[in-house]
Amino acid sequence: MTSAQWVDRLAADRSLLERTSTVERVTDLLRQRIIQGELPPGTQLSEVSAKDALGVSRNTLREAFRLLGHERLLVHEMHKGVAVRKPSSADVADLYRLRRIIEVGAVRHAATTKRELVAAVARAVRAGEQAAADGDWSEVGTANMRFHEALVGLADSPRINDAMAGLLAELRLAFHVMSTDERGGLDPQRTRGFYESYVERNRAIADQVAAGELEAAASALETYLADAETQLITAYAERT
Repeated sequence: MTSAQWVDRLAADRSLLERTSTVERVTDLLRQRIIQGELPPGTQLSEVSAKDALGVSRNTLREAFRLLGHERLLVHEMHKGVAVRKPSSADVADLYRLRRIIEVGAVRHAATTKRELVAAVARAVRAGEQAAADGDWSEVGTANMRFHEALVGLADSPRINDAMAGLLAELRLAFHVMSTDERGGLDPQRTRGFYESYVERNRAIADQVAAGELEAAASALETYLADAETQLITAYAERT
């Protein structure tokens, strides 16, 4: 994504901010753009361009950048400014340790009596299946993020949801390595190769959740996460 493109995306988000814009809203908008894959690792974020696009003060934007830095999503580079962070293989291993604790636990103790929470899982799966049918593998990746977000939502805990939001953004940055060639350019075939098998696995887990088979779903998710971690670690090793 070019500099002009990401600035235009932020400008489109301006209407989502109320006149009394808060740092939290700006932070969340930027985080969501990362989760959606629109701000890949290494993207330079011009303070002036982002400030003007969102119509917020310089101080508000700087505080949002600072918070996202604490979330390991942005980094301040000497003489370059703020950029989207590139996770390491050690980051990937740590992220998956956290995923196993949060996601598997959420599924195992899911509040399946709340139908809207189960329905959110099913919606994310359908979105991924439709994107796969359309051949839009980048969108499959976004739907996959929403699927895991919905799985964690089964715990019915705002605090766990907040923790997962930051985790998902870091994961999307890590997944970027699976979507690019050796020169860093986007490779649709690599993107498809990574996400395609998980579309069907998402459906299987969602069906188990809907049927109340929570232990089976949790077990399947543990295997799923182990496989995904191995793929990512292998990809990182090939690039270093």
